Amino acid sequence: MGVRPRESRPVRIQNYFPILDWGRRYNRQTLASDLVAALIVTIMLIPQSLAYALLAGLPPETGLYASVLPLIAYAIFGTSSALAVGPVAVISLMTASAVGRIAAEGSVDYASAAIVLAMLSGLMLLAMGLFRLGFVANFLSHPVISGFITASGLIIATSQIGGLLGIRTQGHAMPELLSSIIGNIGAINWWTLAVGAVSLALLLWIRLDLKNWLARFGVPKGLATIIVRAGPVLVVFLTMAWSAGMDLGGKGVSLVGDVPQGLPMLSLPVFNLDLISQLAVPALIISIVGFVESISVAQTLAAKRRERIIPNQELIGLGASNIAAAIGGGYPVTGGFARSVVNFDAGAASPAAGAFTAIGIAGATLLLTPFLAILPKATLAATIVLAVLTLVDFSILKRAWSYSKTDFAAVAITMAGTLLFGVEMGIALGVGASILVFLYRSSVPHAAIVGQVPGTEHYRNVKRHKVETVPGTISIRVDESLYFANARYLEDLVLAQIADNPGTRDVVLMCSAVNAIDMSALESLEAIHHRLADAGIRLHLSEVKGPVMDKLEKTDFLSRLAGIHLSQHLAITSIIAAQRESLAQGTTSQ
Repeated sequence: MGVRPRESRPVRIQNYFPILDWGRRYNRQTLASDLVAALIVTIMLIPQSLAYALLAGLPPETGLYASVLPLIAYAIFGTSSALAVGPVAVISLMTASAVGRIAAEGSVDYASAAIVLAMLSGLMLLAMGLFRLGFVANFLSHPVISGFITASGLIIATSQIGGLLGIRTQGHAMPELLSSIIGNIGAINWWTLAVGAVSLALLLWIRLDLKNWLARFGVPKGLATIIVRAGPVLVVFLTMAWSAGMDLGGKGVSLVGDVPQGLPMLSLPVFNLDLISQLAVPALIISIVGFVESISVAQTLAAKRRERIIPNQELIGLGASNIAAAIGGGYPVTGGFARSVVNFDAGAASPAAGAFTAIGIAGATLLLTPFLAILPKATLAATIVLAVLTLVDFSILKRAWSYSKTDFAAVAITMAGTLLFGVEMGIALGVGASILVFLYRSSVPHAAIVGQVPGTEHYRNVKRHKVETVPGTISIRVDESLYFANARYLEDLVLAQIADNPGTRDVVLMCSAVNAIDMSALESLEAIHHRLADAGIRLHLSEVKGPVMDKLEKTDFLSRLAGIHLSQHLAITSIIAAQRESLAQGTTSQ
């Protein structure tokens, strides 16, 4: 009876539109939870969106535009119930770095390039999701991402010093920023410094102590949480009142200025090949960094609720969000850590919470923008500084150093590259360092001389355990797949062992950890066999995995070996039996 071919699973439309799945289970209780979460996140997102747009070098209303359609798109295509999509600090900095090389900040071309960047990023993410290329993000290791985000946080915080002091700063790397700050330090506007210092102090107090202060007055915990989340909005209103009451604009304090009321007209960006060629690489980097940040947050929060996140569908969700951002006049977006945690803690039960947040942001864009003209930019700078300082984590250096010097090198290279040369060069160096670390580790595979643990059938490293070995036999456990980069290393290792042990008659390669052998490695194995055979030494393989054996059986290599053994113990038992037989035959012949 033949083997029945496995039927392919039908592709359901729900796989690409998760809203059709969770939407069927939507009820009043879920609605209530989503509305409360949306209210809290909306309050938090308004000042953040304005601030991050300025960080990206764009008009403040652009941040609001980027917080409307992308949230609705993610609600349709995303798989996380708690992920909150929108402008984030690191992507805003990367946007400014990419677009700043093409057009002057504040120009129409600058804003248009940012929209094109969002569209390119969205299309790349969408293509990666449709072709199931989520594995590409694995080229950014977690230590490298941590180092990159820490360095980016420092750059972002430094870039806002100018806004807090009322001086002009420029550059997207630390040397340029520090140089411009030092060069303009004599032009400090003391009123701006006062607004920035007060805003920073209030925001810090709200974050660290306001909840405890409210608890002492008997304010319920739930209400206290809402008040703390609304804290940045309260600081915005206070500094706006200060600005109006004391005419801070007349005292040289930089204000947001007139903000267009209403939502932008929906339109597709205008493409040209020259612009696409200049933005393609930055768009790819932003896509990968944004996806890594977003999927990390989504999976962390999903684990707490035992939910499932589908990485390739997340690529589609983020791609749709960035395309929506471009159509709605925004710039690149991704899932933000802080707002997603707030969304989770506030009880968001489905992606619909993001859609309700989008409605809230749209309402604020229609109703509140006329009042933002008198808002001091120093308040937004303080908002950014406090938000990004949570990204800075120097402990990654200590942890990497104590665990792995090669991982530490990758983190250090990423941080130094980002600080000295900017975000794009930093992440490129990080990827390069990660790949070099991988190639180095796999090109020098761990291999151990093993012996039998007394009284068992287990074989362990002779340097770590008290084991028994068979005279004239060398057993080498190879702890890595064999391919072109490490094949010569194994060849040199085996021959070195033979040179150090002149009485060797059998060599056993224990292949329990070998998952693949490519053509180069096969040629090295053949060379090892040939050299051993010339010296009168027999070569054995043990514990060869099925897929590897399937490949080797297509060659004549196996027929030349002294033996292929199911286990290392059977290999040693067979060798001992052969030695005894040979000894017995020698005795008989005498």
